[in-house]
Amino acid sequence: MTGKDLRGIGMTSQRTRDRLIQRLREEGIENATVLDVIRNIPRHIFVDEALSHRAYEDTALPIGHGQTLSQPYIVARMTELLLAEGPRKRVLEIGTGSGYQTAVLAQLVEQLFTVERIRPLQDKARQRLRLLKANNVQFKHADGGMGWPEHGPFDGILVTAAPEAVPVELIEQLSIGGRLVIPVGGGNRQQLELITKTPEGISTEVIEDVRFVPLLAGAIR
Repeated sequence: MTGKDLRGIGMTSQRTRDRLIQRLREEGIENATVLDVIRNIPRHIFVDEALSHRAYEDTALPIGHGQTLSQPYIVARMTELLLAEGPRKRVLEIGTGSGYQTAVLAQLVEQLFTVERIRPLQDKARQRLRLLKANNVQFKHADGGMGWPEHGPFDGILVTAAPEAVPVELIEQLSIGGRLVIPVGGGNRQQLELITKTPEGISTEVIEDVRFVPLLAGAIR
C-alpha cells in the first residue's frame, strides 16, 4: 500500500474525512485532539476495498467473522470518555477487531495492550498498525473477558464488545483513578458505561444506549 492509498482519493479523500469530523462535532464530540486523530487516520484501510467508499460515513461496517468496524461516533465517544480526566499511560483494549479503534488509541496513550479472540482479524489488524507505524501496541490472541493481568494494572480499559455484566477481572486490573469504558447488556438492549475506580470503591455512570456485538468466550484460530 502506498502513501497515496493512505491519503485516499474520491470518497476516501481528505474532504470526505473533514465532513465526517463536522458531523461528529454536531453529534456532541468535543475533544479536539480525538477529532484530529480521527481526521488523520485512513479508516478506509480497515475495511475491504469494496466498502472503502463508505469508510467515512458515520456508520458501522462489517469486517467478517460476524464482527463490525464501530461507528466513528462511538469510537470518538468512547475515546473521549477514556481521556476525559487527562492522559492515560497504560491502556488495555478488549476486542482489537479491524484495528481501527486500536489505531486511534495508539496515538493518544503511551502504551496500548490489545486483546483479540479471532486470529485472522488480529493478523490483519497487526499489519495495518505496522503500516501506520503504531509502535506502542502489544497484541494478545485470547479471550478478552479475562483481560491481560500480566501487564496490569491499567489506568484505562476500553471494551469493544458487550458482556451481559461487567467482568470482575477487568475491574481488578484497573489502577486507582483508572477508567473503564464498556458496553453492557444482552440482546438488543445495551448501555455504554463509564466505570471509575477510586480509593473508596467503584463508581458507575450510564452514558447512552448502544449496540455492540456480544463479548464471547474462547479464542478462534
